Amino acid sequence: MKKFTKNDRIIAPSLLAADFTKLGDEVSRAINAKADWLHLDIMDGHFVPNVSFGPDVVAQLHENNDIFFDVHLMLSHPDQYIPAFLKAGADLISVHVEAEHDMAKSLEMIRAGGAKTGIVINPDTPLEAAKPWLDQVDLLLCMTVYPGFGGQKFMPEVLPKIAKARDYREQNNLNYHIEVDGGAGPANVAQLYEAGANAIVAGSTTFKAPDMAQAIEEIRLG
Repeated sequence: MKKFTKNDRIIAPSLLAADFTKLGDEVSRAINAKADWLHLDIMDGHFVPNVSFGPDVVAQLHENNDIFFDVHLMLSHPDQYIPAFLKAGADLISVHVEAEHDMAKSLEMIRAGGAKTGIVINPDTPLEAAKPWLDQVDLLLCMTVYPGFGGQKFMPEVLPKIAKARDYREQNNLNYHIEVDGGAGPANVAQLYEAGANAIVAGSTTFKAPDMAQAIEEIRLG
């Protein structure tokens, strides 16, 4: 599996936008369309007002597909579920600073399980809330919509925070990816790359596109 650096452009279609009646086929379609990662939104109906799927579904998809699983835990108590998603085959697990858990312990649990670590901040959460752990993570995910539902409009007011995250990374000689999730697509991806993002979560603009491969390439080129 290819290793990516902060200078690579990574396209991660969000399975939340796929056809849930044929998830296995949808993952294969993303792989064939040259997706780099697959983004898996795990929602508990409490931390966010929606429910998606659990570790059993992730395990079955992982068993039959060779793609990097980028798992985003939108859970009130993510630490309680990290072991299950590690066992299911998560390659990277991201947890929210806003959730109820000990961030240091959660990140250590992810690392000990052999996965990459990520930290997530919501649109109205300042970068400062993530700074204590940015030297410990492989990825910072900046939400560009409020989490919980797909298909929301991109929030351009998050762009300055993305730029601050990039500047902080360079000033401190760190290497984390900057990922964005929410409303990203060909219409705004150039702004995201310019601000410093290099990993783009895209749901509707990939899975619902007439030609998924073309949509992914358009997002990659910016």
